[in-house]
Amino acid sequence: MDRRTAGTTSSWRSWVKVPMRLCTRTTSEVVALKEIHLDAEEGTPSTAIREISLMKELKHVNIVRLHDVIHTESKLVLIFEFCEQDLKKYMDTHGDRGALDLNTVKNFTHQLLNGIAFCHDNRVLHRDLKPQNLLINRRGELKIGDFGLARAFGVPVNTFSNEVVTLWYRAPDVLLGSRTYSTSIDIWSVGCIFAEMITGYPLFRGRDNADQLVQIMKIVGTPSDATIAQIKLNSPEIQIKAPLAKHPKQPFHAIVPRAPRDALNLLEHLLQFEPSRRYDAHQAMTHPYFTAGPIAPPTLPASVQSSAASLALPPRVAARASQASAAVQAAQAQAQAQAQAQAQAQAAQQNAQAQMMAQQQQQAQQHQQAQQAQQAQQAQQQQQAQQYNMMMAEQAARQGYYDPATTAQLQAQAQAHAHAQQIQMAQAQAQAQAQAQAQAQAQAQAQGRGVDQNVSLQFDL
Repeated sequence: MDRRTAGTTSSWRSWVKVPMRLCTRTTSEVVALKEIHLDAEEGTPSTAIREISLMKELKHVNIVRLHDVIHTESKLVLIFEFCEQDLKKYMDTHGDRGALDLNTVKNFTHQLLNGIAFCHDNRVLHRDLKPQNLLINRRGELKIGDFGLARAFGVPVNTFSNEVVTLWYRAPDVLLGSRTYSTSIDIWSVGCIFAEMITGYPLFRGRDNADQLVQIMKIVGTPSDATIAQIKLNSPEIQIKAPLAKHPKQPFHAIVPRAPRDALNLLEHLLQFEPSRRYDAHQAMTHPYFTAGPIAPPTLPASVQSSAASLALPPRVAARASQASAAVQAAQAQAQAQAQAQAQAQAAQQNAQAQMMAQQQQQAQQHQQAQQAQQAQQAQQQQQAQQYNMMMAEQAARQGYYDPATTAQLQAQAQAHAHAQQIQMAQAQAQAQAQAQAQAQAQAQAQGRGVDQNVSLQFDL
């Protein structure tokens, strides 16, 4: 891994392009697939989780769009919109020894600032801006990609790692050891990329942290003691053990002779040694370099405009693309089958519950009717007994015969008969109540089993 790609967690060069139909679209679309292989012990890398969570929220024309994520046991497949090449390859292929025409430089720089302003407005630091992570599509749109090192920030100021940003695009305060940096580290990277598009080569090319800091000071000059004191005040964790070598500031027109005056002035504001003096993205976009005249579209070579017509892939890459496409389609089919099975199971469960409730209601109605018939029969029997007693009493009165013992016996029989009927009615009511309670318990148990089956089904699916 060379110095320009050191410190990155993933590479856009490892992506493959494959024509496939996305599940949310009705037409075929060329997309980029980024495969992240998972370790059985370590699981999903934190950088992948961070990249996915951030890119799901960052939807902007100058940020590469994340369409979907497919998670299998052995890998993650991230489905992105497809861009033909990155800025580094574009400069090498279409630039004059890497240098782009000034019209394209202005357009790409404005798009880059527009995208990074959206990130900062949404409290996200990219922390790895470089030409290899900026993508160009056939319409000349520049899109920021690879958010593997990105972090959200907030208030109070977070403490971050200083092992971020590829060396040649790393801000001097980070090189000194700052861990409380903010959006200014991305702005420094933008300034480096801006100058590189004009000259065709990186502005600061150090071998390590110490040499990178020296290369920066050889152009922007060694900061004064007051500037160093201000930097250490904002980042107390910075420890400078030895005095910095003294280097005079070089005029930017001598370093970037092709740049117009407004571009040089903007470059001065982007590449300030002290972070608090650097422009933010919105200030940079309102600089006269962009506002003095219209920003013309980039000059696109014919090979870029027609590149979409040639999507033939090498056999090995085509095989990988086909396997990835088949895996995505299989995962989608499995998800649809699981959803259908769950819907069918829920419908069957609802039908069973409806039938059970209808049967219980029918049984309850039959029991109620039987109870009413029994009560009517008991009332009829009681009425007949009363009529019989009255008839016997009247007959005895007409015959003029009165036997106290017989009368008492008849009254006792009538009372016993009435008491027996009352006992029978009480038993019938108790039996009805017991049956109603049993039905209620059976219904509650059936509903409980339905809930358990539904929960079990959801976990199984």
